[in-house]
Amino acid sequence: MPVIAAKRTLRSHPSSPPRKSPRRCTAATPNSTPTMNRFGADENQADPEAVKPKWNPKDGEQLKRVKLALHLSTAPASVVCREEEQNVVLEFCKGCVEHQKAGSLYICGCPGTGKSLSMEKVKDKLLIWAKEAGLPQPDVLSVNCTTFTNTSDIFTKILGLNQTQGKKVSATPLQQLQNMYSQKSSNKNMTLIVADELDYLITKDRGVLHDLFMLTTFPFSRCILIGVANAIDLADRFLPRLTSLNCKPIVVNFRAYSKDQILKILEERLNELPYTVFQQQAMELCARKVAAASGDMRNALCICGRAIEMLEAEIRESACNLNTSLEEISSSRQNLATAPDFMKKREFETVRTDHMARALSKTYRSPVVDTIQSLPHHQQIVLCSSMKHFRGAKKDTILGELYKSYVGVCKSCIIPPAGILEFSNMCRVLNDQGLIKLGQSREDKLRRVSPKVDEGDITFALQGVRFFHNCL
Repeated sequence: MPVIAAKRTLRSHPSSPPRKSPRRCTAATPNSTPTMNRFGADENQADPEAVKPKWNPKDGEQLKRVKLALHLSTAPASVVCREEEQNVVLEFCKGCVEHQKAGSLYICGCPGTGKSLSMEKVKDKLLIWAKEAGLPQPDVLSVNCTTFTNTSDIFTKILGLNQTQGKKVSATPLQQLQNMYSQKSSNKNMTLIVADELDYLITKDRGVLHDLFMLTTFPFSRCILIGVANAIDLADRFLPRLTSLNCKPIVVNFRAYSKDQILKILEERLNELPYTVFQQQAMELCARKVAAASGDMRNALCICGRAIEMLEAEIRESACNLNTSLEEISSSRQNLATAPDFMKKREFETVRTDHMARALSKTYRSPVVDTIQSLPHHQQIVLCSSMKHFRGAKKDTILGELYKSYVGVCKSCIIPPAGILEFSNMCRVLNDQGLIKLGQSREDKLRRVSPKVDEGDITFALQGVRFFHNCL
């Protein structure tokens, strides 16, 4: 009895909080305190990305802004996914400026990996840092070596930055620079030289390239030389003497962009717009294909531009078809209010995956994709059903199980499926073309089937066909 009494006392204790049903939830009211998540954001407040309106591709001003955001000549506010490489170059330049010491750096990597754009950002950051640190700001010379008529013209450019107008001398610009850097000077400013497309300076005797990097080795040199090119082994192949002199430039490699990096850069450019332009799946498809092919960000931007052009073409075609249909109705004296739904004004909001797939197909063509696109319709359905069947951990199955998947796809699309015998023949054709692997068995239904092409290739090949939108 004392135990029961104690339980009753605890249950009716005034300090005990009232029990609440776990199914009951508190609705937010104007007077309620906002609930903050661990990031300090109001959980009751809608995500700004979620309420971002879709764009209107028929609005000329919006279309212009979107194309400008994706244009190659538009420099983004920040260069994302290259912070590590930029920091390496910036710290190197800071050390040279702070200690009044010359040095050389070689930036290499595949085309379209952000090398030139990163160097522009490094220059700006270096000048801001020098000003804030109270150090003399370096003189900056940016040159593109493709613009030179003669490769030795680069020495004239460097001399023009370091030398004031004075008496004419008979020595060449290179000799004047060598004399200048061989003796102490009252000028304490360092000179940052960024030479883009450096491989254009390669001559038969490799003299110009060698002499350029040798300028950083003179006792009173004030050169910070940054060479930019695509070849990873340029320094080893064309500047072997620098290694023996222990003045080989430091190499910073810009790797090809990954799928996630390409997607992040695209999102960074489009986030500045107040509306949504692309379906997320369309951007992911673009990033995946470009990363697999080359990792060239310039290609990704061009493909996105082409996908927008596909949407524009679709809008024009739809408007033309609508006008034609309305004219037919008008000529037959039918009431416009009874026009079928497909003839009503259609809304075009975002760039979809089928637009992106068509844009990608104009850029990247592979034999596998061409083969899949040239298949008869039912063979494409067989391939699509095999892709769905093998999605996940399955590596192979029997023909009878694959036939069930094929019948399921046909029923979902409301089309009559082929019989098991015809299905088996279609699988033989796909096996002969190297799209699936078909094993041997006494009974057709028990033959082992396994995929031989990547799921991405099937998706890429069939995404432009409206029939397969739901299947994929």
